[in-house]
Amino acid sequence: MSIVKRFITESIKRTEIDEFLQKKLERAGYGGVNLSKTPLGTHVVVYAMRPGLVIGRGGETIKELASALEQNFKVSNPQISVSEIEVPEFNAHVVANRVASALERGVHFRRAGFWALNQVMEAGALGAEIVISGKLTTERARFEKFKAGHFPIVGEPALRAMKTAEAHIQLKPGIIGVRVKIMPPDAYFPDKVTIIEPAPEEEQVAAPATPASTTPAQIAPKPEAAPEPEVQTKEVVDEPTPVAESKPEETKE
Repeated sequence: MSIVKRFITESIKRTEIDEFLQKKLERAGYGGVNLSKTPLGTHVVVYAMRPGLVIGRGGETIKELASALEQNFKVSNPQISVSEIEVPEFNAHVVANRVASALERGVHFRRAGFWALNQVMEAGALGAEIVISGKLTTERARFEKFKAGHFPIVGEPALRAMKTAEAHIQLKPGIIGVRVKIMPPDAYFPDKVTIIEPAPEEEQVAAPATPASTTPAQIAPKPEAAPEPEVQTKEVVDEPTPVAESKPEETKE
């Protein structure tokens, strides 16, 4: 099997498993699935609002899910674990199912769209978009878009951080589709710069000690220069040469 064909078959299998679990665990508040292969088999993590309904009494429901994944989707030795969704408003599957169930109960599509959008934004999301498409008001199909906040459409943040999900319901006019995109508050943007401020202790150590006020009394006098050694100078005076005294001649008598 070529690499391209292998990736295509794996993606199709993941999509089929996601649709199967979404129908099976609708009452439990299904929020997505994550598949990862391990040396012992396949680790399946199911996200749900009510994990007790996924596990079942005595683990019956989770055993049925494991056998269904192994027989219908050829998943080798599935090991299922359930994780509870902490903030349902940040999960696109949960929001899409809420809008779909509201439309199925007869709520107007604009009211359902704005209601779900306000809940997501009040929870602290950076941005959200809800698209409801189908025969909304007339026999001609169209779509209505509800969006708020800021979120990128293309690029690495849109591929990695964006949470997307779709839900479909059958009404009298036809099938109505709901597509949800949510940008969570912990999303990473390459162009976002964060400045880390130094700790207070580091500032005290790094900053030099500066006097509070400079007064003449506090200013230290400049050290005086050492006096130069005195050089003893002696004036040289030309002394007259001594003249020999002439003795008087003795007179001879």
